[in-house]
Order: sequence, then structure tokens, then C-alpha cells
Amino acid sequence: MIRRWLIFNSVGAMGIVVQMSVLWALTREFRMGYLAATGLAVEAAVLHNFFWHERWTWADRIKDRQNGLMRRLICFHITNGMLSLAGNIVLMFLFVKNLDMHYLPANALAITLCSLFTFAAGDRIVFKPERIQKQEAQP
Repeated sequence: MIRRWLIFNSVGAMGIVVQMSVLWALTREFRMGYLAATGLAVEAAVLHNFFWHERWTWADRIKDRQNGLMRRLICFHITNGMLSLAGNIVLMFLFVKNLDMHYLPANALAITLCSLFTFAAGDRIVFKPERIQKQEAQP
């Protein structure tokens, strides 16, 4: 579990670079509002992270599974994507409007807080071990 958590955080660190870069580009270069830009930046990071979680974090759990890529992608979006999107937007609003933080450090803090929930969702819902899936399938 510790190894997986470290890999998850490595993927997350790369995702942070993606999210922060997209957020910066959309707000700075395209003059988009920080909340709309946050939503698009989170989506870019969610797609990036899904790709790497499939190939690295939980690769051992999916190599022989019959469940398809699209099912996992949709499930990942429903769990991790929605947790990240809702959590980031709510926290960004609170940090920027209520605590008067700059949007980039506020985003880093929001990402950190949301990561605890997204790891649990990824581990227990999207990429849950096959033995748990088999137990759930039995009547």
C-alpha cells in the first residue's frame, strides 16, 4: 500500500504540473476567469492521471481484467474527476475569496487536500482488487 501511495503521488505530482500549467495558461494567456480555468485544468490533469494510473499505479490490477478501458475511464471521471473538480472549485473559491490567497498557491493546497480522497476512490472503486470484484459478484 505504501509503494502504491508513493507511485500515486508521483503521478499526482506530474498531474499538478499539468493542472498548474493549464490553469496559468488559461488565466494568464487567455484571460479566462480562475474558476472556469480551474475546471478545465482539472480535466486535463484527470485525463493525464488516468493514463498514468492505468500504466503505473494500478497496472497490476488491470492487466488480466475483462473490464474495459472505457468503463474504467468513466468510473475514474465519476469518482476521481468529480472529487477533484468539485473539491478544487469549492476550495479555490474559499481560499481565493475568503482567505485572499493567490490562485496558484490556493490551487496547490486544494490539490493536496483532494488527493487523499482521490487515492481512496481509485484504490477501492476504479482499480479495486480482482478478489473484491469477485466477492461482490457472488450472490
